[in-house]
Amino acid sequence: MLTVSNISRVFESETGEVEALRNINLAVRDKEFLCFIGPSGCGKTTLLRIIAGLDQPTSGEVLLDSKKITSPDSERGMVFQEYSLFPWRRIIDNVSFGMELKGVPKHERYETARKFLKMVGLDAFERSYPYELSGGMRQRAAIARALANDPKVLLMDEPFGSVDAQTRNILQGELLRIWNETRKTVLFITHSIDEAMYLADRVVVLSARPGQIREIIEIGLDRPRVRTSVEVNVIRERLLGLLMEERTRGCGETVCWTGLELGSD
Repeated sequence: MLTVSNISRVFESETGEVEALRNINLAVRDKEFLCFIGPSGCGKTTLLRIIAGLDQPTSGEVLLDSKKITSPDSERGMVFQEYSLFPWRRIIDNVSFGMELKGVPKHERYETARKFLKMVGLDAFERSYPYELSGGMRQRAAIARALANDPKVLLMDEPFGSVDAQTRNILQGELLRIWNETRKTVLFITHSIDEAMYLADRVVVLSARPGQIREIIEIGLDRPRVRTSVEVNVIRERLLGLLMEERTRGCGETVCWTGLELGSD
């Protein structure tokens, strides 16, 4: 339902051209949970921004249901690493903001917002402000806001990267529960092999810059997964080997990329 065809992205800088992505081709299945991992600087976020319509490729195209993506749209919900909530708006008004822009009546958008606040376990905090919530709760609110617009695809850029390890594990479980309830197609960027193993149907491994698809690994394990099981560890070692190879290759460039989490936080 989502097709990435020959996507390349080159940025202009004071020192010349920087090639971030090169010839990315990918077919994403409907209702799939797809994770992206790779060395820091390999273009993961750039690729997600292109799919979101927030950035334009130098060449190639992205199609959603055979329609070319050229700009942001409510069919693609984005959850960033930072919570990106409006600090002056209560949580229910943050979650209903997209519907407000569409002109949805207040009672209707509040009804929808409350549905998703309940789904993420924040129904008791709808009148709170973001500063009154913990980091994990704010990220749940950001997820509820993205879901409230009923997107076809949920794009998540290291959404749990700024929370502590215990909260991160809890949020991973909550996200899988929500995914099972909504059956949205999810594209999820992470630096953590453990996180990718726990969440994904497939893992896309990107190479060091310029980012290319090094390999796509089908996980093929039932959920919920035991993080320490033999089956999980076999695939984890395979992913780790691929990433270490790319990290070594990346270290041959001017900058040595080290943004790699080898296992559980």
